[in-house]
Amino acid sequence: MNTGRAAEKLPAKDLSWWSLQPVQRPAVPGGDLGNDNPIDRFLSVSRGVQPKPPAERLTLLRRVHLDLTGLSPTPAEQDAFLADTSPEAYRKVVDRLLADEQHAVRYARHWLDVLRYADADERMTAAPGIHLWRDWVIQALHEDLPYDQFVQVQLTGRRSTERTQMSATGHRSQREPRPGDLFALGFLARGAGSDPQELAMNAVDTISSTFLGMTVACAKCHDHMFDPVSQADYYSMKALFDPLVLRKVTLASAGDLVAAGKAQAELERQRAPLERERDALLEPVRRKLYDDRVAMLPPDVQVVIRKPERTRSVEEQKIADDYFPILRIDGDKIDEVLTEDLRKKDRELRRRIDDLTQAIRRTNSPVIPVFHTVEADPDRAREQRYVLTSADPSRSETNRPVKPGWPFVRGPIDFREGRVEAFADWLTAPENPLFARVAVNRLWQWHFGEGLHRQPSDFGHQTGKPTQPELLDWLASELVRSGFSLRHIHRLIVTSATYQRASESEGALKPGSAEAAHHERDPDNRQLWRHPVRRLEAEAIWDSLHGAAGLLDLQVGGPSFEPGERSGTGKSTQTAATATKRRRGMYITRGFSTSREATPDFLRTFDAEDGRDPCPMRTRTVTAPQALFLMNSPEVGRAADALAARLRSEAGTDLPRAVDLAYRLVLSRPPEAKERERSLAYLENDPQRLSRFTWLLFNLDEFIHVP
Repeated sequence: MNTGRAAEKLPAKDLSWWSLQPVQRPAVPGGDLGNDNPIDRFLSVSRGVQPKPPAERLTLLRRVHLDLTGLSPTPAEQDAFLADTSPEAYRKVVDRLLADEQHAVRYARHWLDVLRYADADERMTAAPGIHLWRDWVIQALHEDLPYDQFVQVQLTGRRSTERTQMSATGHRSQREPRPGDLFALGFLARGAGSDPQELAMNAVDTISSTFLGMTVACAKCHDHMFDPVSQADYYSMKALFDPLVLRKVTLASAGDLVAAGKAQAELERQRAPLERERDALLEPVRRKLYDDRVAMLPPDVQVVIRKPERTRSVEEQKIADDYFPILRIDGDKIDEVLTEDLRKKDRELRRRIDDLTQAIRRTNSPVIPVFHTVEADPDRAREQRYVLTSADPSRSETNRPVKPGWPFVRGPIDFREGRVEAFADWLTAPENPLFARVAVNRLWQWHFGEGLHRQPSDFGHQTGKPTQPELLDWLASELVRSGFSLRHIHRLIVTSATYQRASESEGALKPGSAEAAHHERDPDNRQLWRHPVRRLEAEAIWDSLHGAAGLLDLQVGGPSFEPGERSGTGKSTQTAATATKRRRGMYITRGFSTSREATPDFLRTFDAEDGRDPCPMRTRTVTAPQALFLMNSPEVGRAADALAARLRSEAGTDLPRAVDLAYRLVLSRPPEAKERERSLAYLENDPQRLSRFTWLLFNLDEFIHVP
């Protein structure tokens, strides 16, 4: 591991915090494991609390399906699991789910929450093609790309062992990245905004919290108040990424580019007369608005603005550029002052231009996909970097220069392969005490709702210590020992007896019951004596809804989509045969804009983040708007109708069979005797009432919770 940063800058006492100590692999309690899972041994101390028994088989099957893939088990999968009475039945299910590409889709969503993925952000230059980074993450997880390389490629574009190559003549050169690995750099490109320094600052903030579990961003304006991170450390780390700039890559064949050029030329030719007509219509109004604004400026600025651009000096051009946003005349401002007659003429011209544009693009113009990657600019690499006042890129403190580096390390840094490469080697090294600990804690949190350390992105002094430090370190060492296989840790967790325990039962807190006593001794379930019940995330609710209805499209990858409503009514007349398929919730567009809602209502209602900031842990509220959405949403109405049509198709007029199938599709279990009786009484022997019946099932609490 490369190390760096003189020890005297970080006093030894500041590095004594538990998370900065080397990971020591603790011995598993109890000696020989036999058939025991090590996780259960570490959590075996009861302290007066008895663990709950294993969950019922179908409950466990639904839990592990929703957990590992975000999809409910089909009736066929339920039957197969119940029929397999071998001791390995559950493990076989786990192995099948971990190998499924849908597992990668599910956990890519978790990772992209932390990495602040967004399809649209008004400050993000790299929005076009950003979904290709998301698709790279899915593919990397599906391949079980070792976690150290998963991070390396997103920081450098290459595996750590594949950066350079030696020719037969002894010349060392940079190796071409693997096909597709280019898209991993969308992680860094996502942070680029209007100022070139935004990319570097966003990289530091996201990397430090995601992979180091440290709030380095707190040192932007002053030394960290609790952790050994100085303001100079922050800007030294920023200097690692300052040379990086965006590079736009066109992802098209030569033929496509030629065809696109021809289509653009034809579009311009046909639009030209309409645009000249519109310019002539609006020019007097635009000129008056512009002159009025210029007249409000200081006299010396007016002189500069009225000069032809080619005759301005460099300083004068900068002044003109600074005032450009003030003098720009937007279309809405022109529209406000037009007479009604001129407004009608302008709208008609705009309509004709838009119709012409759409027609030509539909018939002649191929879609030319683009992607924004990053590359190092040699000129920027030579620039001296400084501490910034209040993190303002325009306020460099020239009396406080910094050199590239990072906190928590000692000794010289070897930058021969590059700044980011040196940092990535240190970050992902097995000896790094933070890297593996933070990763396994995230996996634990995604399986149980809370990590062994309760703040997954902050292992600093403010957030205390983990509840099970020995288990955390054992899992961290096991991740390294397995070659950084995330799939190996997933398997260990979900095959443990701890994970397979039953959750809360009805009447659990009845006074005098054993379970009530356990709640008193361990109310926060720190010993995981029961499995925690959790509400599903927005995407999993979407997938469960449309999966039960037979409307879910499991295609992997591709651009994001906006759900959209085709009908303003709360009930659709579409059948399962005619209803449009819905892609997984993973692919619903999300983002931020000050002028529109870039994240759809469905995601916001169920607490999905918009990607502006890293989201280490989603909020899990249970609110009235969620219930109202499930009751009134046209999307739920369509799914209920489609599920009812599916029941009629598969069960015919056999309503008891339809009820049984509905429960198995929606809740992954058959109905209990009382549930079946009440369901049949509600249906009143009328198959047409199935739509309302399926709507009721979608509105049960059980539907949106992991058991």
